[in-house]
Amino acid sequence: MTTFTRRRGLTPGALTLAGALALSACGSSDSGSDNDSGAGAGTHTVKTAMGDVKVPVHPQRVVVLDSGELDSALTLGVQPVGATHSATEDSFPTYLPESRTKGIKEVGEIANPNMETVASLKPDLILTSKVRDGDRYEQLSAIAPTVMTESTGTAWKENFRTHADALGKQAEAKKVIAEYNAHVADVTEAIGGKEKAAATDVNFVRFVEGADIRIYGKQNYIGSILADFGMGRPAITDKAKDGFSYDVSPEKIDLADADVIFTSTYGDPEKSGATKTMSSGLWKGLTASKGGKVFKVDDRLWIAGIGYTAAGKILDEFETDLTK
Repeated sequence: MTTFTRRRGLTPGALTLAGALALSACGSSDSGSDNDSGAGAGTHTVKTAMGDVKVPVHPQRVVVLDSGELDSALTLGVQPVGATHSATEDSFPTYLPESRTKGIKEVGEIANPNMETVASLKPDLILTSKVRDGDRYEQLSAIAPTVMTESTGTAWKENFRTHADALGKQAEAKKVIAEYNAHVADVTEAIGGKEKAAATDVNFVRFVEGADIRIYGKQNYIGSILADFGMGRPAITDKAKDGFSYDVSPEKIDLADADVIFTSTYGDPEKSGATKTMSSGLWKGLTASKGGKVFKVDDRLWIAGIGYTAAGKILDEFETDLTK
C-alpha cells in the first residue's frame, strides 16, 4: 500500500481501506486499553503535554483545533466532526481535498474556538496544543478527553505520533513516516544529491500583514523540511530569534540573500509589503532574483499545513521548482 508517491505527495485517507483492516487486528487496544470489545469501546492512555490522558481506543467523533491536527487526522484516514480555521480565512486549507473536509463543522478560529459549538458536536476526543489552547484545557477536558501537544511547528513529527496514538492509528502512522522518508530521498536525488543540496543556500521569506518581513530560521515547520533535504541555509538564519525567524524591514531585505528563495504572504499582499518589497531594487539585486530562483508558494500549505499531507505536496513543489 502506497501512501506517498513521488510527484504526487500523500492522498488523505489512502491508508484507510487496507490500513483499517490491519488496525482492527493490532490497533491501539494494545496500549493498555480497559476494554477493546468493539469500535469506540474501551480506553487507552496517551502521554500529553498536560499529563497522561485516557482516550477511547477507537474515537468516533473527533474535534481538531489547529491545522496540524486537521492534517494529521485526515492523513490517517479520520474525518473530524469539527475543526477550527485560520483567522484570515473562513474555510479549511485548500491543499486538503474538499471531499474530505466538506462534512466538517467549523468551530471558530484557531486559538479562539467557540466552546459551545465544540460541545454541541459531542466529541469523544479533542486534539490541540498547549500553545494554542492551554488556557482552555479544563473547559475542553470537561467536554471530552483532550490531547494536547506542547507546541506546533518544528515539533510536527513528534506531534503526529501523539495524534496517531490518540486516534488509534499507530500502524498507519508508521507507513506514512516511511513513505515520507522515501519521498525525501527521491527528491534529494532528483535535485542533484546531498552534496548539491548542502551547497545550495535556501531562504524562506514570509510577508505578514501588520508585521515585519520574516526570514525564517531553522526551528519551524519549513525549516525542518529543508533540514530533511540537507539544504544549505544562509548565516542570517542562525540569528533568528529562538530559531524561528529574523525579522527585517523592506529596507533591509538584502539580508535575505540566498541562492534560492521561497516566499509566501499572510494577509493582503499590498498591506504586508510583499508587492512593494518584491518590486524594489534591493529585492531585484538578490542572488535568487537575478538567477530566476524566487518561488512564490501558498502560505496555507508551506507555513500552516504542519503535517505529512502538506509535507508531501511541499516536496513535490520543491522538486518541480529546483529542477527547472
